[in-house]
Amino acid sequence: MVIGSNSASAPAAGKRPEELQNVEPEAASAPRQPEGRTQSGPLLNWLFVDMNSFFASVEQDARPELRGRPVGIVPMMADTTCCIAASYEAKSFGVKTGTMVADAKRMCPGLVLVEARHELYVAYHHRIVEAVESCLPVTAVLSVDEMACRLMGRERPLLAAMKLGRQIKARILERVGPMMRSSVGLATNRYLAKVASDMEKPDGLVALTPDILPGALRQLALRDLPGIGARMEKRLNAQGIRTMDDLLALDCDNSGQVWGSVLGERLWHWLHGEDFDMDEVEHLKSMSHQHVLAPEMRTPEKAWAVAHKLLHKAAMRLRVSDLWASSIGLAIGFAVPRGEKKPVSSFGVPTRGWKSEVRLSECQDNLTLIAALSRLWASRPTGPKYDRPYFVGVHLNGLVPGALHSLNLFDGSEQEQHRARLLTAMDAINNKYGLSTLAPATMLTAFKAAPTRIAFHTIPEMF
Repeated sequence: MVIGSNSASAPAAGKRPEELQNVEPEAASAPRQPEGRTQSGPLLNWLFVDMNSFFASVEQDARPELRGRPVGIVPMMADTTCCIAASYEAKSFGVKTGTMVADAKRMCPGLVLVEARHELYVAYHHRIVEAVESCLPVTAVLSVDEMACRLMGRERPLLAAMKLGRQIKARILERVGPMMRSSVGLATNRYLAKVASDMEKPDGLVALTPDILPGALRQLALRDLPGIGARMEKRLNAQGIRTMDDLLALDCDNSGQVWGSVLGERLWHWLHGEDFDMDEVEHLKSMSHQHVLAPEMRTPEKAWAVAHKLLHKAAMRLRVSDLWASSIGLAIGFAVPRGEKKPVSSFGVPTRGWKSEVRLSECQDNLTLIAALSRLWASRPTGPKYDRPYFVGVHLNGLVPGALHSLNLFDGSEQEQHRARLLTAMDAINNKYGLSTLAPATMLTAFKAAPTRIAFHTIPEMF
C-alpha cells in the first residue's frame, strides 16, 4: 500500500503530459527489469477518482457557514426519511448514508439537515471532470462522484502514477473548491483501483501493486469489495466463505460456482490483478427508480403520477444505454395505522407491500412501457386498506443489449421507425433542457412534488 499527499501542478487541459505520452524507453545500459516493472517501479493500468462525502462536501463548499459542522443531506425535510449523505463531521457521530433522520438527530444533536440540490451536484460533477481532464483523460464516468482513467506509456510506472494522482487531487481543490477532497486509487485493473480508492478516506492516495496485492487484500473484509453487499455476504458465509483468506483460497472454477454466475470467475481474475475491459463483458441486467412520497402525495392519483414519471426516467436511461427491457415491475408500499401489527419499513413507516411484474416483447419505447405499467397499476389492491401509498418503485428487468436484441415483426415498419426517431429527438431535448421539457401530461402532478434526484450510480448528463 502506498499513500501520498496533494502536491504539484498539472498539465494543460485535454492532453496527456508530453513527458508521459511515449512508451517508457529501455536504456541500453540498464539492467533488464522483471515483466510488469520498470526502474521507476511496478506498472499500473488504472487511476480511479472517488470524491469524499460528495453531496455534503458540495454543500459545505457552496455554503461556507456549513464548514466544520455536521451536515446531513436529505431528500425532504421529514423525520421518516433517511440521510442520503453525511459530512465527515456527522459521520464521526455514526450518521451515515441510510440513517433515519429521527435517529440521526438523536445521534448528533447539532446535525444540520440540508435538502438535496441535485442540479448543484451535477454542476460540480462537470467541474470535477474538467479538473481531472486537465491532468489526464477520463476513460469512464462511473457515477456522479467517481471516474476512472486508463494509464498509458510513461504514466504507468508507480512513481509517475503517484505523481498524477497527487496532481489530480490538487487540481480538484484548486479549480472546484477547497472542500472537494478526493481519494485516488491505482492498480492494474479498474476493479482493484476502485478498491484502492476506498482504502484510505478521506483524502487518500493508495496504490495496489502486484507485489503487495495478496497481503493488502487480506486486510479487508468481504463487504469492502464492490459487489458484495449484505445478501451476497450472507450467501458467501453459507458456503464457508467468511474472510478474504477464504475468498482468495478459491480457484477460478470454484469462484464461479460460489457466485453461481460468470461474475465469480471475473472477480477471481480481477482480484489476481488481471486487466480487461469491464464494460465489454458486463451490462446492466435491470434498472429501477423508486420514490418515497411526501405526506401530501400519498393518494392513489398522485402516486400514479409519480410512478409514471419514474418510468419516464427509466425509459430514457434504457435508450441511452442501448438496452431493451424484457419485463416491467411495479412495487407499492401502503402505509397502515401504527396500531396494526405490520412490519415497519426502512423509512420508519408501518407498511403493507405489493409488487407485480409482466413480461414484454423486448422494447424500449414509452408507449409500450406505459401501457404495461397501466396494466400493473390496474391490478394493484384497492379499498380502504390501500388508499395511502407512501412508496412507489418501477423496475425494468431482463435487459438485453442492442447487439443481442431480437427483432420482432414490427421493428422495421415505417410507424416504428418514426416512433424511434421521435423518441430520439425527445430524449435529446430532455437531456439538454431538463427531464420535464417533453413529458406525458399525466406526469405534471409529479414534477413539483417528486423532483428529479440523482443516485450515486446514475449518469448525470441525463438529468
